[in-house]
Amino acid sequence: MLELCNISKRYKTKEALNDISLTLDNGIYGLLGPNGAGKSTLMNIITGNLEPSNGIVKWDEKEIKKLGANYRSLLGYAPQQQGMYDSFSGIRFLSYMATLKGISRKEVEEEINRVLNYVNMTNVAHQKIGTYSGGMKQRILIAQAILGNPKIVILDEPTAGLDPKERVRIRERISKLSKEKIILVSTHVVSDIESIAKKIILIKKGKIIDEDSVEKLCQKYNVSNLEDVYMKIFGDE
Repeated sequence: MLELCNISKRYKTKEALNDISLTLDNGIYGLLGPNGAGKSTLMNIITGNLEPSNGIVKWDEKEIKKLGANYRSLLGYAPQQQGMYDSFSGIRFLSYMATLKGISRKEVEEEINRVLNYVNMTNVAHQKIGTYSGGMKQRILIAQAILGNPKIVILDEPTAGLDPKERVRIRERISKLSKEKIILVSTHVVSDIESIAKKIILIKKGKIIDEDSVEKLCQKYNVSNLEDVYMKIFGDE
């Protein structure tokens, strides 16, 4: 179980997060909100890349700061497409990431084959990342995120800029991951998370506005779909 307890984050005069408390167990969570809502800050605090100004993050009731490398070994993170090694082949990139994650040499080949098969990229594994389509790059990012079978998977805009068919493929891959894992997906594409999320977390100006299942949110706001919930809360932001 992952717990965020009264998390706040300030940058000089700006408050990026304000008293965020969440409890996440296995399943898929959609993190929705406009640009500047605090989604990226929240994900970076969960992954340990940022320190909160106040509050703590706990894994199985233990503070992640005290767990150190043991906590990081539980994490898989796929950022938005940036900083990709275009001169690397897919398999070289995954080998590099496996080394960073501390996966033993005996396990690396089998583990890389597993994740390549999972994202259906075995046949292009030796091609350079620079030749990949946007969808292929997203899939290789998901592949590196699930190396080592992490318990917590953080996906930042996994379908951004993709065509509808690629978005469906990515959504299917994410859905299949949800057994025995916590998966947090930040996205602007509401339809990509509506059918697969256990719970939706709505964030605005650093605060949690609401959190619930898609069905209960639709009932609460008297609308028929999540897109309408989003528009009622965030409007044109």
